[in-house]
Amino acid sequence: MSKDICIHAWPCSYYLDPEKRWVPGKLSLTSHSLKFTADRTGEILVGFPLASIIEMKKEASRFIFSSITILEKNHAKHWFSSLQPNRNVVFTIIEHFWRELLLSQPGAPVEAMFSPLTRGKELTGMMAVSQKRLEDTAKVLHHQGEQLSNAMRSLEKMESDLDVADRLLTELESPSWWPFSPKFWKMPSEPKPREGSSAATCEPFGKERILIVIPGIISGRTESHTKPGRLTILISGLEIHDSNSLLLHRFEREDIDDIKVHSPYEISIRQRFIGKPDVVYRVLSAKMPKVVPILEVQFSKRIELLEDAFMFRTTGVSSSAEKSCSVWHTASGLLGCPGHRELPVEGQEAGSLQLQRSVPLLSEGDTEELCQILKKMKGLALDAEAELERQDEALDGITAAVDRATLIVDKHNRRMRKLT
Repeated sequence: MSKDICIHAWPCSYYLDPEKRWVPGKLSLTSHSLKFTADRTGEILVGFPLASIIEMKKEASRFIFSSITILEKNHAKHWFSSLQPNRNVVFTIIEHFWRELLLSQPGAPVEAMFSPLTRGKELTGMMAVSQKRLEDTAKVLHHQGEQLSNAMRSLEKMESDLDVADRLLTELESPSWWPFSPKFWKMPSEPKPREGSSAATCEPFGKERILIVIPGIISGRTESHTKPGRLTILISGLEIHDSNSLLLHRFEREDIDDIKVHSPYEISIRQRFIGKPDVVYRVLSAKMPKVVPILEVQFSKRIELLEDAFMFRTTGVSSSAEKSCSVWHTASGLLGCPGHRELPVEGQEAGSLQLQRSVPLLSEGDTEELCQILKKMKGLALDAEAELERQDEALDGITAAVDRATLIVDKHNRRMRKLT
């Protein structure tokens, strides 16, 4: 429980049943637990996992004061009152993380939740997460390639328009009715559109393609006005809906000024305006850690990791390093590598060590699943490498086309000044 990062904390009062009194303090929420800390002593009076909650209600203490009651599996009932900013906000956020935790483990027995994972399941889970990240990155990379293709088609259309402008300027500089013109009685021909440069091809392909949709708690400028909703990550931007699927706001990709990651579970999106207030939405979600890597790829220059999120990232890196170390030890055990030699152990310790060595680290099913995941990751990595090489060539072509178009536009501007 102590390893979980604090998502939110609210000032409130907790009813201490043994002493029959209310204690002021702070209610803290993590991704897997709730705890209440007293202000005066700093002591944690109550703490329990979210998975142990069986019921949450909005009730009134003494029929007057609004409160939140939480009932655990052991029939222990907790009362929280004087919640700030208000009871509805706190209830909505806690209920969201509680429901998402229950939905993330459908049909899982209670014993399985508390039983330690085997080494094979551990490795499979790590590789599955890496595969998911690689798939999300490949989607964004593919969309980036489509954007470069659209940009190249737009530049080809621009070159065609510049050719038309060149012919028109030539006619103006030396009209066809002028007897000394080399183009006497010759009318300007209609421009022939190039293949694949129609207006329809300038529209981006898959503009409304959805990358991921997550449920969350949506708030505007103030935290006192929060409501459940969802965040949709599109190829062309971001959409925010309420719980009734009503569109609250759509952020086009080019209109987003900055995205701030306040914590691994909370972000804020801002769109600036001149002469009127900015549009700012904060989104808090239990699924946000899956979205932040996609946003980092899609809005790499406009996303900012604040202190809490950056600290979480650094701790995540260290923990992943530890995991890779354990993976290395597992692999060395599988391949029969000597690894680190241990000192001889006598008595019961030697017997237990011998028993641990006799137990296989990976089952056949785990090995097959790891092989399948590694094959998919290899294919994704090769496709991403080929796509990056293609995009590098496309960028070189776009750079040359832009330079060429700039020179032609400057030349046409000089010719137009002479005519005027």
